[in-house]
Amino acid sequence: MPSWVFPPSPTVAVPVAGSDAAFPVRRVFCVGRNYAAHAREMGRDPDREAPFFFTKPADAVIPDGSAVPYPPETANFQYEIELVVAIGKDGTDIPAERALDHVFGYAVGNDLTRRDLQLEARDKGRPWDWGKAFDNSAVIGPIRPVSEIGHPEKGRVWLAVNGAVKQDQDIADLIWSVPEIIAILSRSMTIRAGDLIYTGTPAGVGPIVPGDRVTGGVDGIGGHAITITDPRAADL
Repeated sequence: MPSWVFPPSPTVAVPVAGSDAAFPVRRVFCVGRNYAAHAREMGRDPDREAPFFFTKPADAVIPDGSAVPYPPETANFQYEIELVVAIGKDGTDIPAERALDHVFGYAVGNDLTRRDLQLEARDKGRPWDWGKAFDNSAVIGPIRPVSEIGHPEKGRVWLAVNGAVKQDQDIADLIWSVPEIIAILSRSMTIRAGDLIYTGTPAGVGPIVPGDRVTGGVDGIGGHAITITDPRAADL
C-alpha cells in the first residue's frame, strides 16, 4: 500500500430508501436536451438526434434536504429536475433489450446549472464544465431499488419554487428511453456499478436565488427539497 501524501477523499454515497444501505457513487453522467419542449426552449431542434452526454464530479452530489449556497461566477443559477438511474452492474456495449439488467434503482435529481456560463461556453463551442460541473450541482434524493419499484416507464416529473410549479411533464416523454441511454453510453465506455445517469430535464427551467425553496419529484420514486442560501463567505 502506498503512503498517501494526504488522506484520500471519503466515498460519496447516496442513501437507499427504506434501508441502512448506501449507494457508493463512482461517476455522474447527464443527458442533454432529452425532452422535446426543453430542447426548443434552449433554442435547439428537438428531432431525435443522437443523445449527448456531459459529466459532473462525484463530489458534486448532495443529498435531499441540503442547503445549497448560491454558487460563484454566475448571475443566472437554474434548476433542472430529472429522473436519475443508478447503475448496479458493469457492462460494455450493452444491447438495449438487456440494459435494464444493469440498473440498481432510480432516484429524483436536480441538475443545478450556471446557465450564463453554460450558454457562453456553448456559443463559443467550448465544453460545458464551468456551467454544469461545479460544487453542490448534483442534487439527489434517496435511491429506490428496482426490487421494490420495478422500472418506471411513466409518471409525473415536476418541480416547484416556493410552492409555484415550474416544471410538469411525464417521464414517458423522454426522447431517449432509459434502456436506450444505457445502451448508447455503454458503446463509448464501460459503465460501472456506482455510476449515476441524470436522464434530462423537461421544459420550464428557470432561475433561483437565495431564500428560494425548491421541491420536486417523480411519481412512484420520491422527491427532493433544497433551500438556496447566500453565497459562502469565501465566494463573495
